[in-house]
Amino acid sequence: MTGSERREAIVSRIKDSAAPVSGTALAASFGVSRQVIVQDIALIRAAGYEILSTNRGYVLNEPASVSRTFKVKHTDDQLEEELYSIVDLGGCVRNVMVNHKVYGHMEAPLNITSRRKAAEFIEDIRRGKSSPLKNITSDYHYHVVEADSEETLDLISDMLEAKGFLIKKDQV
Repeated sequence: MTGSERREAIVSRIKDSAAPVSGTALAASFGVSRQVIVQDIALIRAAGYEILSTNRGYVLNEPASVSRTFKVKHTDDQLEEELYSIVDLGGCVRNVMVNHKVYGHMEAPLNITSRRKAAEFIEDIRRGKSSPLKNITSDYHYHVVEADSEETLDLISDMLEAKGFLIKKDQV
């Protein structure tokens, strides 16, 4: 295992653990010294992860967030309205997914967190860089939307429904 692979595994282990993970436990599981783990943690922090050292071990400080998958349908002309409405309510559009009858599940990351990012994405579409993935499934598609709370996701759901974009399970 390379050092970068070990550091990825360390982040995963800390992220997936319900309790702090001790440096000794990490060292034992990866067959390295405690000092190597300390150096790895420093490199992980330098890469942008907020790893906290506690008296019981390492924890990853991540902002609390929740996510929900929405099935939606709209025209190309309504794309901007959909994205702006979601980010205006505090949502982050993580991806777009379609289930094609021949090609199967197709997914692309978006990570649209603001009107600026939405406008950049829409401009790329308008310039002909590509067409929306939803176009291969008669405008039906899914988004994983992340927000700070279930209440925010409920507001987003209500807004998508009010605009006629949300597809409920019984509408399929």
